[in-house]
Amino acid sequence: METAVDSLYGLADFGLYFAIGLGLLLLFKLAYTFVTPHDEWKLVKDEQNIAAAWGLVGAVIGFSLALAGAASNSVSIIDFVIWGVVALLAQVVAFAIVRFIFMPKIVQRIHDQEVSAGIILGGISIAVGILNAACMTY
Repeated sequence: METAVDSLYGLADFGLYFAIGLGLLLLFKLAYTFVTPHDEWKLVKDEQNIAAAWGLVGAVIGFSLALAGAASNSVSIIDFVIWGVVALLAQVVAFAIVRFIFMPKIVQRIHDQEVSAGIILGGISIAVGILNAACMTY
């Protein structure tokens, strides 16, 4: 019984990290949809645009992976938040690289519902998130 009680001592820390993580996810969604020239949420919600859905879900998963790396390796709440913001910036940079270097017409292609463009954007976002998470192991 003592072991179960000892395990619950970490519940407050879990709750704090989890709440901050959810807040950072919301912040990421707002920041990401702000920096992209198309409103993914509107495209998905109102127009059922599958390409936009793939791009957005890939970005969220990629950010979540990096955020998980930050949570796993942080030494304090402040450290977690700082590295969460770094992860957010890395995902935004990933979008910029795809948009301006790899696929300059990605925005139009997603708006035109080209699923392959959304999958590429989402896949690159996930790959960047994995790399980001791995780089946060210090």
